[in-house]
Amino acid sequence: MPEISIIQPRTFFERRRFLALPWTLNQKDPLWIPPLWLEQQSLVNYSKSAFYERNEIRTFLAMRSGKPVGRVAAILNRGHLDKYDDGVGFFGFFECVDDAEVSHALFETASEWLREKGCRTIRGPVNPSLNQTLGLLIEGFDTSPFFMMTYNPPYYEKLCEEFGLRKTQDLYAYWGKIDMLPKIRERWLSVCENIAERTGATTRTLDTKHFTRDVEIFLDIYNRALTNTWGFVPMSEAEVKETAFFLKFLIVPELAVAVEVDGKVVGATFGMPDYNPRIKAINGSLFPFGWARLLWKKHLIKKIRLLSTNVIPEYQMTGLGLVMLNAFVPKAVEWGIEEAEFSWVLESNTFSKGSLEKGGAIRTKTYRLYDKTITGAGAIEGTVPGTIAAD
Repeated sequence: MPEISIIQPRTFFERRRFLALPWTLNQKDPLWIPPLWLEQQSLVNYSKSAFYERNEIRTFLAMRSGKPVGRVAAILNRGHLDKYDDGVGFFGFFECVDDAEVSHALFETASEWLREKGCRTIRGPVNPSLNQTLGLLIEGFDTSPFFMMTYNPPYYEKLCEEFGLRKTQDLYAYWGKIDMLPKIRERWLSVCENIAERTGATTRTLDTKHFTRDVEIFLDIYNRALTNTWGFVPMSEAEVKETAFFLKFLIVPELAVAVEVDGKVVGATFGMPDYNPRIKAINGSLFPFGWARLLWKKHLIKKIRLLSTNVIPEYQMTGLGLVMLNAFVPKAVEWGIEEAEFSWVLESNTFSKGSLEKGGAIRTKTYRLYDKTITGAGAIEGTVPGTIAAD
């Protein structure tokens, strides 16, 4: 078997091969959804990204006989280290042929770079953080993923475990038909009315006259609400503004609901149309006309992903999440939505899991995050022949 070499893509051609590898490996899989090429450039820092104003990434490409056969990125998330001080570094953007020698070389190289940066554990996959896409799909290979959820061949689980990566947390996706919701809402209605009366809460949809402002407010709620969630690192102000800029093209105002108390937004929820079939149709390319095909006539999309239902800490456990969902349901029905995915939900979030399951939602997919210690005797067993060290 020819020798494996690991390179850091530096030239335009090398970086293009890194970005193109998912198409090379997965194009024939009917369930695979190509990533948006332009977005991937930013997520791996090949083009400007606010995330990398404080964080670092190194991308690695595995080559055999002059052809790319795998890739991975090592990510140093300083925001995570500042908050948790746990010595965790991350890996992401993993793609690989079904060959443990290749995957081992990639994981080992990423681990070595993180160890040189002072990390004691490698965790992933995250692409590049918990605020973007994350997790390795380990259950639910019978359907395509919803928008901004990951997909990978089943053998990736084996490659991860053969390197010694072990589960640290699972994340779930729940699915339901929208026609279930009005009946469930009937049971909620009197409870929601009592909660609203007790708290003085009112609900509204996203204000189209102040669209960018409201999107930033929604993201601020997201940042504040998840502060105690496992592994969560708030987005920086620059990340919020950058994310808001892109979301304003994708969000449907009617499917974004805020709850206010005393005139201040204290919670927000929004459903994102499932753009994935359109992304597949344009093969991940927004130019020259892919962006128009992606965004044209959003009302024809009948599936949504409910990304987030968040309430700031001082109003959590007051039932305001239920009030928001009660306001959201008629909007979704009016829009003509037929199916919804609720994702992702941490396995440790027993409250959200219980609420969804009681409401009749079905768990359809499981995504896994892995850890491995990369310090101490035997943690990193040396370099693979042909591997070139990181800067």
